[in-house]
Formats: sequence, structure tokens, C-alpha cells
Amino acid sequence: MIQARIGPDSYKTSYTNERGQGTADLPVAKGGAGSGFGPHELVESALATCIVMTARMIAVEKDWKLDQAECDVRLERHAADQITLHYDLRLTGPTEEQIRMIERLVDNCPVAKTLRGTISIQAVPNELC
Repeated sequence: MIQARIGPDSYKTSYTNERGQGTADLPVAKGGAGSGFGPHELVESALATCIVMTARMIAVEKDWKLDQAECDVRLERHAADQITLHYDLRLTGPTEEQIRMIERLVDNCPVAKTLRGTISIQAVPNELC
């Protein structure tokens, strides 16, 4: 569970999972100070981190060399209900054949599966969180 907290004077928001913490903020153009990740950037970062972690898991499972995995993710809004997440994965270490296998498998990382599913958002009473 993630808990987010915002104070009375700005859009700077802290969030925590009780083991780590981060900062989110709106960009300057939208009234924030730009001092942290924007909300949509957090969605992009969830996918990017899941993709590289999945690449690492595959390499470990197969006992393949993986020196580095980098992933860029960009969220593109075509309309309010039509969104595409584009990603570019770069791997250093595996053979070309291993890279192709990793590329196929990371496309179904847990966050990608979640984002592709039907998602509903609903408020719940505090005692259920």
C-alpha cells in the first residue's frame, strides 16, 4: 500500500510504502515547483522499473550475463480514454538471441499485465486500507 501526503502550501507530495519514500510534484507549468516526479511520470516509472527488474529475473533464472538493462517509457495520451505507453529497452551483456528472448518476455511483466487489464478505481472506508 502507498500512502501519499500533501501539505497546505504547495503541490509537493510525499509518498511512502513504509520501507521507502519519494516525492511527487506538479511541473512548474502546472503550478508546482517541479521538485519531484509528476503523477504520470510515476506511472511511467512503474512500467520502466518492472521491465528492467523482469529482465534481470529472466537473466538470473537462465544464468545469462546481464551487465545492464535500461528502459525509457513515454506515456502518450491520444484522448482521455486512449493511452499508449511506449517503451525502449536496451540490454548490455546477453547474446543477440538472449536479448530477443528477454524482449519477448518483459512485454508481459507484472505491471504491464496490470495496466493492460480492466482497472476500476473506487474509494473505500479508511478502516479497509
